[in-house]
Amino acid sequence: MQVALDEIINRYKAGSRESLLPLLQDIQVEYGYLNEEAILKVGKHIKLPSSKVYGIATFYDQFRFVQKGKFHIKVCRGTSCHMHGSLSLLKEVERVLHLKEGQTTRDGRFSLEAVSCMGACGSAPVLNVNGYFKTAVTIPDIAQIIDFYRNLI
Repeated sequence: MQVALDEIINRYKAGSRESLLPLLQDIQVEYGYLNEEAILKVGKHIKLPSSKVYGIATFYDQFRFVQKGKFHIKVCRGTSCHMHGSLSLLKEVERVLHLKEGQTTRDGRFSLEAVSCMGACGSAPVLNVNGYFKTAVTIPDIAQIIDFYRNLI
């Protein structure tokens, strides 16, 4: 059960700009992303324009502004994975799902994220779907992996 947005916000002292990042982090932990309502309410609570709250949040790559899909695909873009073609894998996932990195499909089934390193360099290139690692992934594997998860729904 999710904690109400107001309950999270009220854990922090009103007008306290020092609490901005921890407050945004708590909201994201609970909801998985920061939506417009959260940005507006946080701004009002800490007495900061919502445009400033959004500007600060977008500076940090830890914050998401789109809800993750039921199946969240991460493509490693670390050095070893890059050398083994992970950019091509990323582009193939985008092509098959008709989305760009950082987006979620309209039906909410899939989302895509490029990450710096997954720590599985010896098994490059690496893809992760909801915590399950796929190693030594090839372009033809992408359609099979996505079809597998499509069939789970």
